[in-house]
Amino acid sequence: MGADREGGGRRRPGRAAAYAACGAVLLAGCASMPDGGDLRDVESTPRQDTQVRVFAMPPQENAAPGEIVQGFLEALTSDDPGYDTARKYLTPTVARKWRPEQSTTVLADAPSTVVDHGAGGREDPSSLTYTLAGSRVASVDAQQAYAPAEGAYAKRLHLTRDAKSGQWRIDALPQGVVMGKSDFQRNYTSVNKYYFASHTSVGSVGQPVAVADPVYLRKRVDPMTQVVRSLLNGPTTWLGPGVRSSFPTGTALQKGAGALTPDDQNRLTVPLNARAARAGAAECRQMATQLLLTLQNLTPTVDRVELQGPDERTLCDLTEERAESVAWHGAVKEPDYLYFLDDKHRLVRIAGTSTSTAAVPVPGPLGDGSKQFGSVAVSRDERTAAGVGSDGKSLYVASLTSDGSLGAPLVTSGGADKADRLATPSWDARGDLWVVDRNPHDSRLLLLEQGSGKPLSVRTPGLSGHIEDIRVAADGVRMALVVKEGGKQSLLVGRIERDEGAGQGPAVLELRSAAPGLEEVTAMSWAGDGRLVVVGREQGGVQQMRYVQVDGSAPESQAPAALTGVKAITASEDDRVPLVAYSEDGIVRLPSGAQWQKVVKDGSAPIYPG
Repeated sequence: MGADREGGGRRRPGRAAAYAACGAVLLAGCASMPDGGDLRDVESTPRQDTQVRVFAMPPQENAAPGEIVQGFLEALTSDDPGYDTARKYLTPTVARKWRPEQSTTVLADAPSTVVDHGAGGREDPSSLTYTLAGSRVASVDAQQAYAPAEGAYAKRLHLTRDAKSGQWRIDALPQGVVMGKSDFQRNYTSVNKYYFASHTSVGSVGQPVAVADPVYLRKRVDPMTQVVRSLLNGPTTWLGPGVRSSFPTGTALQKGAGALTPDDQNRLTVPLNARAARAGAAECRQMATQLLLTLQNLTPTVDRVELQGPDERTLCDLTEERAESVAWHGAVKEPDYLYFLDDKHRLVRIAGTSTSTAAVPVPGPLGDGSKQFGSVAVSRDERTAAGVGSDGKSLYVASLTSDGSLGAPLVTSGGADKADRLATPSWDARGDLWVVDRNPHDSRLLLLEQGSGKPLSVRTPGLSGHIEDIRVAADGVRMALVVKEGGKQSLLVGRIERDEGAGQGPAVLELRSAAPGLEEVTAMSWAGDGRLVVVGREQGGVQQMRYVQVDGSAPESQAPAALTGVKAITASEDDRVPLVAYSEDGIVRLPSGAQWQKVVKDGSAPIYPG
């Protein structure tokens, strides 16, 4: 969730005055909460400059129960690394048992509080129960993985008054933390950590393919050390079955390692325990590559990493340039060309970084005009293309590097009309081709390994509805799907499992929503390692274009400039490459920092490789 989605918490004038009196970097201790039964809001704190660290105030002497609850909730939104101030609002026993890192619950607004009279709070003068309430938006689990959520939230805090000191403290509470959306946006940031695809490699030497695994970190609580620890702990549960880590099991930062900070040469030294020293030279370079890709996603200033073992012994050292030779990473593979269909339904192309609008037909049968096409996909190495005939019935694959005949179709659909036939195909970096047949009587998701041979049927267990469109991520581990069910078209993301050797064939598993706010998704494309660009409508709304993260959260990047009548869209994993769309104005592109520009009026089906 990012800065482009400002929090919408309500704010009373008195609250603002209290903050003016307290100072911008202190929380709690300045506003009071009555301990009566009226429903009240614990307002989200004001948005702060990203460089300002916010710390909470400990409980004041003889603070009322309402002040204890409010102070505790506000301490949860501070930049206190270990929540030490928040623990001061708890009894000593509960403070030791409370595990704030277990989960973060995100509500639409900061939690409202009300005294629970039904719990007997008025009968015992030294005991009081509050109910925290709100509408859930999302949750972040112990692995720091984000997931959209909905429904009501209601949890209890129990307070007791110490018989000796007379001070109120919380002696029962749920594990984890809770806060409003605006506080979550201020406190947390999304970072991709990187692992390697289990069954995908590219090139003659079999380079491993980097796969992004997004997590949410507290952005001003030593995020560099946080993300390194998270990387070493392994992938999130959802992605785990599809990836591997090069770090030997048990690898961790050395005991007593302080905050990780790059030196004045932009090099980060990472001290690891003895388990890491077991890795060979090639494995160590892969470990360093995972670290470098992860750290550069957090801050581009790190361009070199050094892995140290016990006794400050250097295990390996890796620069940004050398990392590109170790692993294949889609975000740094700028496409050579933008492709689309011209007014003769031939496949044509324009240099990817060119401002020219002069397109030329591609070599081979997809560009010679011998057959008309309705949709196309070009392989990641830009040597092969797949085309679906203009009637949607047949899928062909042909070379882009030489002339030749088109050959027989590799897949044929029996759908009654074009809308019920083959959708746009999609390639991964491994060279495999994926396509969906939308025939309602024989709906199929198919895989053609290396873009040839007999199509394999891909299982989608647990899927409700019919697949309308797909785009496979470059890494070959994740797939985005537009699924139609009950009059709605939703965007889902699933994990690809090839199940090699098990005899069950490939599958797309654990489908989850990537755009929960949209109910009519009409076009989408991958637009980064963990980001998609989506065209769709909210309930009762108008068509809009936005970026979404694969975990269902909203990235910090702003939405693309508005464009009407969008029918198709394409983007590259490299965000320096212009976004391109097919709209009522024809083929248009959106260079960085500019407005939409027309490429050609009479063209359709724009695509970058993939």
